[in-house]
Amino acid sequence: MTTSALSAAAGTDRMLLIETFVRIVEAGSLSAAAAQMGGTQPTVSRRLQLLERTLGVRLLQRSTHAIRLTEDGQRCYERGKELIATWQSFESEVRGAGDEPAGMLRVVAPHAFGQDKFVEPLAKYLHRYPNMRVEWLLHDRMPDLIAENVDCAIRVGAVTDPSVIAVKLGVVPRIVVASPALLQDGRLPQHPSELAHLPWLALRTFYRTEVSLTHCGSGQTERFGIQPRLSTDGLHALRNAAVLGLGVALGSAWAMTDDLAAGRLAHLAPQWQADPLPVFLVYAPSRFQPARLRRFIEIMREHLPAELAGT
Repeated sequence: MTTSALSAAAGTDRMLLIETFVRIVEAGSLSAAAAQMGGTQPTVSRRLQLLERTLGVRLLQRSTHAIRLTEDGQRCYERGKELIATWQSFESEVRGAGDEPAGMLRVVAPHAFGQDKFVEPLAKYLHRYPNMRVEWLLHDRMPDLIAENVDCAIRVGAVTDPSVIAVKLGVVPRIVVASPALLQDGRLPQHPSELAHLPWLALRTFYRTEVSLTHCGSGQTERFGIQPRLSTDGLHALRNAAVLGLGVALGSAWAMTDDLAAGRLAHLAPQWQADPLPVFLVYAPSRFQPARLRRFIEIMREHLPAELAGT
């Protein structure tokens, strides 16, 4: 390492250089890493160059379309992740387990819940910990937690990835609804056999061509096929389409409450329900769980939306 490189590194937070390099690798590009760190691409590029000069090795091979780790870069990446985890653990031990979290927390939440029911516990988290900032990202797909630099995700539905930790928060009851205008004779269907011939809407995340309903009392299950007039991956879109009389919908009970009370929707076959959907808080495993994530999990469980009935 040259004298100039030593001098530059001495005036720079070396852990920041390592963290920047790890972010570049996991984000897949310098620009993506800069966006995640709240900086600029030139700053990230300078940090990478300084780290390479300090270590005296080339860490990345860059082309117009992609970056690739060199052999030295792969070793640096693996060791860098260990150093970051060790440093965070060291900070936590020195400051104490009760230390108030500070910094940025990146959370992915499902559109409907993320816009509605989980905003209140999110607000409680931010009120309780004023030094925290949260990036609240709304989409229904399961993110790649490491590659997208996401601290945790709220997930509705089964979690099948064995590489993540999933904390069950509760379950979402689901019911069948439709606009009263869709019921031509005005009679409310009471049995699944009366639903199959009606026009249907599909929430393609959870059902597409078949509906399964279970009787609340006997546990009897009925299944029937559907050919939906409209398929969507959005719960609010499903509800709005049902209100407009486009078809029968099977959706989260909490999202239908106001429209049911106002008479815009009717609860069909009220003694029958679909299996409730589990709700999980998902995060990547680590030897060290930062305080910002630990406290967020605590708040989410402490102030769970009432609509997540049962566990």
